[in-house]
Parts: sequence; C-alpha cells; structure tokens
Amino acid sequence: MSEDEIKSSEAPLIEHLIELRMRLVKSLIGIAIAFVICFYFAQDIFNLLLYPYEEAVGEDTDIQLIYTAPQEFFFTQLKLALFGALFIAFPVIAGQLYMFVAPGLYKNERHAFLPFLIATPFLFVLGAALVYFGVMPLAMQFFLGLEQQGVEGQATIKLTARVSEYLGLIMTLIFAFGMCFQLPVVLTLLARAGLVTSEGLKSKRKYAVVGTFGLAAVLTPPDPISQIGLALPTLVLYEISIISVKMVEKKRKEAEALRDAENESS
Repeated sequence: MSEDEIKSSEAPLIEHLIELRMRLVKSLIGIAIAFVICFYFAQDIFNLLLYPYEEAVGEDTDIQLIYTAPQEFFFTQLKLALFGALFIAFPVIAGQLYMFVAPGLYKNERHAFLPFLIATPFLFVLGAALVYFGVMPLAMQFFLGLEQQGVEGQATIKLTARVSEYLGLIMTLIFAFGMCFQLPVVLTLLARAGLVTSEGLKSKRKYAVVGTFGLAAVLTPPDPISQIGLALPTLVLYEISIISVKMVEKKRKEAEALRDAENESS
C-alpha cells in the first residue's frame, strides 16, 4: 500500500473511532442513569428478589437475613444496582451498537440483524423468569430441607442466609440461565455465517447432552435442582436451534435458486 493510500484511509478510521467513542459514552451514560435509579430502589429490588425464598418457606413465615460486616449490605446494594443497570440499559446499549454497525450493512442485512437484537433480551428475560418462578424456589426448598431440628443428642441447624450470599446465588442463576438461553441466537448467527449446519448439530446431539450437563454443573450451585433446571431447558433450546438453522438454510437455498434463475434469464 502506498503512502497516499495509507493517509487516505486514516480519516475514515479516525471517524469510525470517534463514532465508536461517542456510542460507548452514550451507553455508559445510560448505564450510569440506570445505576443511580436502581441504587435508589436497591432495597425494594432486593425485597422483590426474596420472592423465591418466601415461596420456599411459606408466606406466613418471617424471613431473616443477616450481614456480618458493616459495609456488606452497602456493597450488596452496589452490586444489585449495577446488575439492574446493565439489564435496564440493555436497549440503549443494543441501540448504540446497531447504530454503529448499521451504516456498514446492506438493507437486507439490517433487517436480518434487528430480530437478533429483539430476541436476545427476550430470551434473557425468559431464562430469568424460569429462575425466579421455578428453579430458585425449588432450590431454596432443597437447601431448607437440609435443616436439622434439635432433638436429644443433636444440635439445631437452621439456615440464616447472608444478604450477599443470597444475592450472589440468585444473580449467578439469572446470569447463567440468561446466557444459556442465548443458544438459539448464537447458533442461528453461526448458521448465517455458514459455520454450522442443521445436520452437523443433529450429529453432535449426544455431545451436546453431555456438554450441557457439564456446563450446568459449573454454572449452578452443587444441587440437582439448579443443574437439571438449567440443563433440560438448554437441551430444548438446542432442538429449537436446529429448527432455526434449518430455516436459515432453506432461505439461503431459495435465495441461491432465485439468483441462479436471474442469471440464466439474463
């Protein structure tokens, strides 16, 4: 490349970097605003996240959580506010990402890109809802079932959860389920790029089963409820991904047939 060509490419590159910085700044502003709002309502949000615990122990039972360091609940609220801010600000982040990449896409590519931006938060919310209403109450029932009532010769063992540990548990599960529920989006994008096929996914189904249970064991607490609760929906999503990849392949074949027909007519 000549020196003049290098200089001519500098301006577009600098313009792209300036635009990228602007998009990042706007995304960070959105996160910061959402963080302030979430921190203001941090206690209300935390009480909302106690619903699975309440379902496990029964609505008539008083729940007591503790914190063992003066700053522990404050830092718990900060984590909760950041987690909520990333969730709330996702539309802003996704919008800024789309506006950054859209000028470099063809019109049909823009239309193909938008459904993934919509499907990503929808599937994440779906995974989070499964944790909130299903897996977490069952997991808490499992943990509470390990309590020991004091009788002669035995100590009383009761669960008194710390606020940071409870928040860490439910946030870990929500994040794990939310990420695993992105499987159809990831595999469909790979199919559009020609990196995976429906037949290839079918042939690797047995490996997917083993890998899914292994991943569930890593991402969730060491209890069977959480692990099975993550593994089974992920396997269902794997089958849905195969159907989605088939649809991508069908559309590609139709587009190729149409293009071939136009070439022959010309």
